[in-house]
Amino acid sequence: MDPETSTLPISSHLLLQELLLNADPVVKVAVILLVLFSVWCWAIIATKTYQLIKARRSVARLERELVTDKTFEPNPESARAYAVVEAGTREWRDGAPTDGAPESRSDARERIERAMRAALSGELRDLQKRLPFLATVGSAAPFIGLFGTVWGIMNSFTAIARSQDTSLAVVAPGIAEALLATAIGLVAAIPAVMAYNKFATEFSIYSNRVQTAIGTYGGRLAKLTPLGDA
Repeated sequence: MDPETSTLPISSHLLLQELLLNADPVVKVAVILLVLFSVWCWAIIATKTYQLIKARRSVARLERELVTDKTFEPNPESARAYAVVEAGTREWRDGAPTDGAPESRSDARERIERAMRAALSGELRDLQKRLPFLATVGSAAPFIGLFGTVWGIMNSFTAIARSQDTSLAVVAPGIAEALLATAIGLVAAIPAVMAYNKFATEFSIYSNRVQTAIGTYGGRLAKLTPLGDA
């Protein structure tokens, strides 16, 4: 193996490290901020991926059981979608009018489904928590990187004016800082935007599936309610 070739990855790594250490303080701040944003975004992505997998499994199991088990009752200790229909069960058991007045089937269904929709809203708030941060990073990170780019180019022009020399050795450090800030800004922004769009779409699909289950289960419970007028 060629010794020069074998040292290229190490040299490139050292060059990047040296570039970061010798960068202008303003560029350093921009780069550090972008790195922190990126790390936090990946933590959010990992958490939301886990929550999404659990939510998908939960609603899929709920849909199957609503179809195959006509006597289905939710388990209060089960996952998200089950917690939503459990709210309907509690409303059916405990939320009937206390004045003894008869309740129509449509009123009972509306009351039960309203309780389940309120529970679903709470579940969606939890699922969508911290997603706005992904959107913010996705929109702001490229501009933070652009700021570092502009600052690096300004440093290059300043170095040229100071030395009266347009050689690559004078221009390169500032240009390298500029490109580094741009690259890190894109590295932070692209996954954040993609993840935000993916999670927003998937949680909307989850909501629609649970809404369908709410209608099915609400109608089933309403039929079991003691009625005055049908």
